[in-house]
Amino acid sequence: MDTFGGPEVEDWHDVCAALSESPTPVSPWTSTFAHPLLTSLQPYITPLDPTSCFTDLVEIAEGESGSVFAARVSPSPTDFQSQARRQEGTERPIPAGTSHLAIKRISLPPPLFASSPIEDSPLSSKLSSLLHELVLLKDLNHEHLLLLDAVYVGPSSDDDDGAGSASALDTSLWIRMELMERSLADVVGLVGDGLALQERMVARFASDVLHGLEYLQKQFIAHRDVRSDNLLLNASGVVKLADFSNAVQVTRNMPTATGVVGVIYWQAPEMRAGPYNALKVDLWSLGATVWELAETVPPFSMPASPSAQTTFSIQSVRQVGPQWPPLSHPEHYSRGFHEFLKLCGREAAGRPGPGELLNTPFIRNACGRAVILQLLSQCRSIEEVMVTREATGGLS
Repeated sequence: MDTFGGPEVEDWHDVCAALSESPTPVSPWTSTFAHPLLTSLQPYITPLDPTSCFTDLVEIAEGESGSVFAARVSPSPTDFQSQARRQEGTERPIPAGTSHLAIKRISLPPPLFASSPIEDSPLSSKLSSLLHELVLLKDLNHEHLLLLDAVYVGPSSDDDDGAGSASALDTSLWIRMELMERSLADVVGLVGDGLALQERMVARFASDVLHGLEYLQKQFIAHRDVRSDNLLLNASGVVKLADFSNAVQVTRNMPTATGVVGVIYWQAPEMRAGPYNALKVDLWSLGATVWELAETVPPFSMPASPSAQTTFSIQSVRQVGPQWPPLSHPEHYSRGFHEFLKLCGREAAGRPGPGELLNTPFIRNACGRAVILQLLSQCRSIEEVMVTREATGGLS
């Protein structure tokens, strides 16, 4: 079959050879690699026009670091041409059968206005954080980590006329990632609307996180911001650790770190007392997250308003102790659940590692993946009812 309108090819090597002999279309964004804000990121940018491969972008989230879109994968000759040039960036292959993925876009100012970037500006901070993550994650690969799969330069807007019509004044970084279903914070937020979150489900979530942390610790990496917002579920019901902007790599002989990072509700107490063992803090944060999944609010928090379900305010810094508060209904949970929380809440010196926690009765009693898929289906059903109720003014 004449695949690309040129000579017939039989295997992947023939494809690459055929493409190398034919003219390669120049991406309209090639000149933006000289953007003064992209100097340090240049080794990680794949020289590919992302609009030729990813279409039908739909915004699904908006955060401080940029908007996140669901995008359809649209294979094309340009997509194949990028394969032969992957060594120019750090692009990870798109898994076979992938129809949609996530794109985070960070808008860049026109080059003329970015010649002297302000180091403490929000944009400079975003780019520094991105570089930190790219350097830290470039050699990692694990089922329970949400990695940055590729970085491209493309347009900031969704112009139907195509990339070629956009100008250099309309430029963004496009960061490709796996498309995730929702965060554990989103799951907790639906409990008040009728979602039944059972102990064995919580154990499955914790097991996934522990597998991810075990892998990270073998690389001497601490995430330092484990919390429900940064634990994301994909469509297969697998939890992945996301957002490594606060992560740090230490050594076997020097595992200590400084700096109070993360959010105080999930923050290990030793982080606020000086240098600490970085490889211990994530286990305390996991315990705080398990506590949150049971109580539906983070430890030491209260709703910011009577009607708020996902926005919280700190009770008092003085009330944030070395151990989270007692559960409101301890009788609802097994001995294994309570023992797991106790182990996670130990002082750093006696706090067990991920491997030991994976062998606890609580984790061994985790539900199967099929149960989590049913939970995701229930989440979608509840949200559909909520949308319908809102559309009809609460009549349904």
